[in-house]
Amino acid sequence: MYGNPSFDCAGAQIHAVCRQLATVVTVDGTIDDTNIERVSALARRFVLTEKPFVLDLSGVTSAAGQLISMLYDVDESCFHADVEWSVIASDAVARVLRASGVSFPVAESVPEALHQFADNIDQRRRLLPLLTKKTA
Repeated sequence: MYGNPSFDCAGAQIHAVCRQLATVVTVDGTIDDTNIERVSALARRFVLTEKPFVLDLSGVTSAAGQLISMLYDVDESCFHADVEWSVIASDAVARVLRASGVSFPVAESVPEALHQFADNIDQRRRLLPLLTKKTA
């Protein structure tokens, strides 16, 4: 397929789209010990400097506890790229997150995450003139 191919990861499918506001990586299927390393590596591959990142896991039907280490890896990649990020959690992913007791930036949907990023950009733009004004 031309354009944005899907990657098959032994039970999980990954698709990435670079949108105007953010890069969106969608994972569908099962994330387990057989594919967690590949899923994590592919997700991190799409973290781009100056482009917010959305990890859409709403299509994940089953997730192992190792998912938390993957999310920490994505968080670290986003930190080093200096970008905001958000995860969209399926019920299976939400269960793993609740059981772990850790929190990551979560949005209900991709449009909600994109809206949050747009709001943050608008806030920074409004603040910029205040920071650059010269006093007399």
